[in-house]
Amino acid sequence: MKISELLRPDVMVLDLQATTKQAAFEEMIDRLYAAGCISDRAAFMQGILAREAQTTTGLGDGIAMPHAKNSAVKLPTVAFARSTQGVAYDAMDGQPVHLLFMIAVPADANNTHLEALASLSRYLLQDGFMAKLQAAATPDDVVKLFTTQEMVHGHVTVDDDAPFLVAVTACTTGIAHTYMAEEALKKQAEQRGVRIKVETNGASGVGNRLSDADIAAAQGVIIAADKNVAMARFDGKPLINRPVADGIRQPDALISLALDSQAPIYHSDEPAQSTAETPKSVGKAFYRHLMSGVSSMLPFVIGGGIAIAFAFLIDQSLGVPKDMLSSLGTYHPIAAFFKQIGGAAFGFMLPVLAGYIAFSIAEKPGLVAGFVAGALAANGYNFYNVGLDAKHLPIPSGFLGALVGGFLAGGIMLLLKKLFNGLPKSLDGIKSILFYPLLGVLLTGFAMLFINIPMSDINSGLNHFLSSLSGTNAVLLGIILGGMMAVDMGGPINKAAYVFGTGTLAATVASGGSNIMAAVMAGGMVPPLAVFVATLLFKHKFDQQERQAGLTNIVMGLSFITEGAIPFAAADPARAIPSFMVGSAVAGGLVGLTGIKLLAPHGGIFVIALTSSPLLYLLFIAIGAVISGVIFGLLKK
Repeated sequence: MKISELLRPDVMVLDLQATTKQAAFEEMIDRLYAAGCISDRAAFMQGILAREAQTTTGLGDGIAMPHAKNSAVKLPTVAFARSTQGVAYDAMDGQPVHLLFMIAVPADANNTHLEALASLSRYLLQDGFMAKLQAAATPDDVVKLFTTQEMVHGHVTVDDDAPFLVAVTACTTGIAHTYMAEEALKKQAEQRGVRIKVETNGASGVGNRLSDADIAAAQGVIIAADKNVAMARFDGKPLINRPVADGIRQPDALISLALDSQAPIYHSDEPAQSTAETPKSVGKAFYRHLMSGVSSMLPFVIGGGIAIAFAFLIDQSLGVPKDMLSSLGTYHPIAAFFKQIGGAAFGFMLPVLAGYIAFSIAEKPGLVAGFVAGALAANGYNFYNVGLDAKHLPIPSGFLGALVGGFLAGGIMLLLKKLFNGLPKSLDGIKSILFYPLLGVLLTGFAMLFINIPMSDINSGLNHFLSSLSGTNAVLLGIILGGMMAVDMGGPINKAAYVFGTGTLAATVASGGSNIMAAVMAGGMVPPLAVFVATLLFKHKFDQQERQAGLTNIVMGLSFITEGAIPFAAADPARAIPSFMVGSAVAGGLVGLTGIKLLAPHGGIFVIALTSSPLLYLLFIAIGAVISGVIFGLLKK
């Protein structure tokens, strides 16, 4: 619990007039009521007095912490009061109280008051902290004092004269890289005696969100992200913008750059490439925009794909007559229901992909145009359908059409922004509400009429080619994709293979799944499992911490979280990465050779039932893991 998040300047009393406990309570409760933190003075006072009746909350050394968990509390709040003359409080040491922290917690809250008490106690026991509270000139100074004393790891504090940084970490899937970068930055900051607060933009949402006070107090900002994060709040701050992998592998360098007085200043009204210390290349910009769309699309693919897979499993388990096999997945009502749910989720896949690519390029104005581009790619509408040749039916352009449409929509919106840049400021509202969405949708829609046909031809040709692969060709593709999953374990090469696999899944789910997706997931599961094998068979080459990490990698490998092997690859890339690539390539090649298909785009062992041959699939993954683990163990010094 962060005290700075509960402290409110408008309820603070820095010149408390009361000299008795009862009068002090009344003065502080009046502030809470006036600020709208409590709904009933008398009810809250009753709660405070009931707690005091149990035992005094005067802790000694001039500190008191009256608190109540009460139905009259509307917002969890810590009210701070400071008395110069002292309050007769019946404290444990019998001395007057000078610093009071009144903790107000709603009745339905969990343990907020206990967490707040623990955090307060930790700060107030630090040498010199009470003196700083006594010297604070304004309520904002009090909040800033607690902000600058916030924890590095949630348990360790450092002096407030140490440099303070804020950071944001975000990876494309929000599963592993996000939190590994957070941990690496915190550890390195602790070693260097630097205070840091790290906000995580993970799959479950924003964690440890940076407040305005955090940002204002920070000496510098570190962005370690592979997708767009909220940036306008950092206007005017020294800012370093790097990929999330740098947060994991180079935390010390990022901290040094952020503390450097020459670090670039971020300006929110400038193009995105000017926010980093060096302009991003076209390739890096393309990758970031693409990954922004892919990371937003993946939940729809995963949820929808697994729901459709359940439909097939239900029909297979309940039985379908041979003459009705074409209805597999919709024959039984329950199966049809799962198929409908999955189909609805899948239907959002292409609009979301295109929409968030455009959003990454042009921010909010690009979202609607991108969604339209993705929907047109899915529906396949083209210029033949507008009267030139009514005999032609719409031809969906699929994944590739949505990808191109997303970049096209983003580019159109950037062009419109430049065209309207000279309009009077009084028209800013009408630009956002009318001009951008109307013109963006129309121009993108017209452009997609011409994009759909070539993209659909390429998409169809690629799908036919992949479905015709067998024998040597399938093995070769499995080897390549499996090996790619282990090259950078979550980086651009890994993500390229994964995106390729998910793209094939959308076209093959009705035919039992994708062999390509199966090879990709097998290759991605090998590196973490190989770490476990190496630490098990070659214990003498790893320290205790590495052996414990090896055990953790069992779970990560079985869950298809390739990133678990990153610390080992970063520590010894020359030996680890080639070792992992060999085993991943072998696993992918074996899957390609046997034609095993997978209906789900993620999940590892938890979706093993959705493969066409579960036991054989697990065997191939185990073979790859053992090969990689043994090679890594033999090569490691």
